[in-house]
Amino acid sequence: MAEEKITGNQSLIRGLRLLDILSDFPNGCPLAKLTEISGLNKSTVHRLLQGLQSEGYVKPAATSGSYRLSIKCLSIGQKMLTSMNIINVASPYLEQLNLSLGETVNFSQREEDKAIMIYKLEPTHGMLKTRAYIGQHIQLYCSAMGKLYLAYPKKVDNLSDYWQRHQTIIQQLTKNTITQLDEMEAELDSVRENQFAMDKEENEIGVVCIACPIFDSFNQVDYAVSVSMSTYKLKKIGIDFFLKEIRKTALDISKELGYTGE
Repeated sequence: MAEEKITGNQSLIRGLRLLDILSDFPNGCPLAKLTEISGLNKSTVHRLLQGLQSEGYVKPAATSGSYRLSIKCLSIGQKMLTSMNIINVASPYLEQLNLSLGETVNFSQREEDKAIMIYKLEPTHGMLKTRAYIGQHIQLYCSAMGKLYLAYPKKVDNLSDYWQRHQTIIQQLTKNTITQLDEMEAELDSVRENQFAMDKEENEIGVVCIACPIFDSFNQVDYAVSVSMSTYKLKKIGIDFFLKEIRKTALDISKELGYTGE
């Protein structure tokens, strides 16, 4: 019986089904066996395999006519496990920070030219609730955690290259948003010198954020922790009170990742 026309979603679901089946055959699975298990016809399976192979998720196995998962799938799995593991490591410290300060606690991971919010705790007694959410992609130029990633680049990539790539994105969100390259260069010099960054109402008037870097055993900064609060509260209590606790939390998590401070 002829199969119904494959839509984009159907192709995606069927491709994922093939990946799931191949995960049970580390040494490779013959095309005929894949066809039998998947319930798809041979031409459809072959077409999907070709697409998966072109994207690097599948490769021919040693046995002719068989296919197996590529190292790219392992890489994705490791990234997922890393994210999950870092939450297990960091969450006790983040929860304590949340209780100590009572304000919104954010935890992000660097991903190329963006930061991804991977953990967030709402205020315990503070009134301010931010619009940030887990899974959100955060622009680097206008966020406290993002400035840390710009200040401590993972690879050789100067700020001007980033600025050039994001000319269509960099915009004046508030009167405080930094949109000039020379101003950001000065800002990042200060970040490196003091080892913390701030969003000084650069996304939203009335809301500020203080962030500290989390270093690993190679002195790389792949994660950052921040606390968001109202401008009024920061002025009333003072930055030192907040910064002391955020720095301690960042250092505790850094030590868990093998950071020695050297």
